[in-house]
Amino acid sequence: MDNLLEVKNLNVKFRLDGNQIFEAVKGISFNVPKNSTVALVGESGSGKSVSAMSIVRLLPKETAIISPNSEISFEGRNLLKLPEQDMRNVRGKAISVIFQEPMSSLNPVFTVGDQIAEVLRLHTKMTRKQAWARAEELMHEVGIPNPKLRMNSFPHELSGGQQQRVMIAQAISCEPKLLIADEPTTALDVTIQKQILDLIANLQQRHSMSVLFITHDLAVVGEIADHIVVMQSGEIKEKGTAKAIFEAPTHPYTKALLSCRPSVLERPKRLPVIDDFLRPEGVNKENLVQRKRGYEPNDQIVLEVNNLSKKFMLKDGLFKKREVAAVKDASFKLARGKTLGLVGESGSGKTTVGLTLMRLHAASGGEVLFDGVDLLKLSEKDFLKYKRRIQIVFQNPYASLNPRFTVGQILLEPMKIHSIGVDDQERIGLAMALLKRVGLPDVSFYKYPHEFSGGQRQRIAIARCLTMKPDVLICDESVSALDVSVQAQVLNLLQDLQDEYKMSYIFISHDLAVVKYISDQVMVMSEGDVIEVANSDEIYLHPKQEYTKKLLGSIPKGWQETAAA
Repeated sequence: MDNLLEVKNLNVKFRLDGNQIFEAVKGISFNVPKNSTVALVGESGSGKSVSAMSIVRLLPKETAIISPNSEISFEGRNLLKLPEQDMRNVRGKAISVIFQEPMSSLNPVFTVGDQIAEVLRLHTKMTRKQAWARAEELMHEVGIPNPKLRMNSFPHELSGGQQQRVMIAQAISCEPKLLIADEPTTALDVTIQKQILDLIANLQQRHSMSVLFITHDLAVVGEIADHIVVMQSGEIKEKGTAKAIFEAPTHPYTKALLSCRPSVLERPKRLPVIDDFLRPEGVNKENLVQRKRGYEPNDQIVLEVNNLSKKFMLKDGLFKKREVAAVKDASFKLARGKTLGLVGESGSGKTTVGLTLMRLHAASGGEVLFDGVDLLKLSEKDFLKYKRRIQIVFQNPYASLNPRFTVGQILLEPMKIHSIGVDDQERIGLAMALLKRVGLPDVSFYKYPHEFSGGQRQRIAIARCLTMKPDVLICDESVSALDVSVQAQVLNLLQDLQDEYKMSYIFISHDLAVVKYISDQVMVMSEGDVIEVANSDEIYLHPKQEYTKKLLGSIPKGWQETAAA
């Protein structure tokens, strides 16, 4: 099989503060054959994105050091030896990149039509008019509705899925031979994710191009990849065909990645984590026992929501305003010690429900009964004592923790506000116990948020909520940005806490496999409406509404579940 790209002995180091050197990629070698998809898989920090950016020479020149023995051969030319002008001709024309976050890659002050046309004019001899016409064709090709009108839209006027489609239109505009897709679907809803994956696969066949797909999600990889390269800590642990990797993985790390992600077919008592596979005794068989889920008729209801609605007033032109109903008469019940999963696409109203329950948004109507008391009718003073009992863990742990506070200050502040503990000494003791409970060492108390990984920060956010000893914990996309292995750790932690404290969870997510694993009951939302509510097993096995069937049909099935189907 002919190789389009050959990476040989790639070694990348970075200069850090204090003249320290960090080795990010340690002499890796892999190939990308013509007309095929190669997936580069691993956790954050494995070196996969650094490897990809080395190919297009987009690493920072001030700090990145690529070994002179490294070689990246593209169509017989070593890209690392090319003059900068020649490399600019390759980059964007022969090799294109789709980045993870379109809003940080698209220019906010130019229309999307201008940005696609700019690539064409830079790499071809098209006139402005020709480039504009071709850009409109590309918008149509990637499935953006009403492309003639959307050409004049700015990035912020498009949805996340449409922004990613614009990025893809840019990337394929010059019909590249190699497309590098760096986590292009990580933050997208399952339906949009499936559309993007299908789009990339169709474009690959139509344009006969190769794809280097970077991700940490092996369920996605199982649907699109021909070959897989598994990376950890800058090294390749295993590589081979998708069939060989999925059906007979040889390295414990690969086996761990395959097992960490929740499956819609199984619900083990605890999800396996990386360490389970790397230790000699392996996975504890007791943890693989299936956990029963679902509401029972005699469950105690801790929270009852009736006809909850929320409307927003948005600007419509210079002087006009229009009313948008974000939540429309939502009704549901939350049982003590159980989890209600809220699912739906972006804009469905899931997060608005959670924020309105917390009174972070003022409700437009309805009632929220907590132990029989309507929280929406309480004064701010009377609601204060209920704030302790309903807490929320936000999606982004980087934004929800005060960077100027130590972890100790972050944990002590809510205890002081709500007069928990008789003095600081007792509060410090409680904070230390909570850090231990969420799996963090005592020394974490004295550190700042920036000194922790994303998964550790989410544990800190959970510990902060636990200082209040809440009855209800709202998890708003709290594991969506995490690697599958870290995600498994946080989900296990949430389950342990629920088992121990009988807390009730409202678990908001677009990841339906995760929702199936942790939820007893699932509520499906679309455009502010509650479409369907049922026990999790029932809704996944026998969905009643077409919208629910569409959502479930979009879940990445991975290799084994695709084969089983």
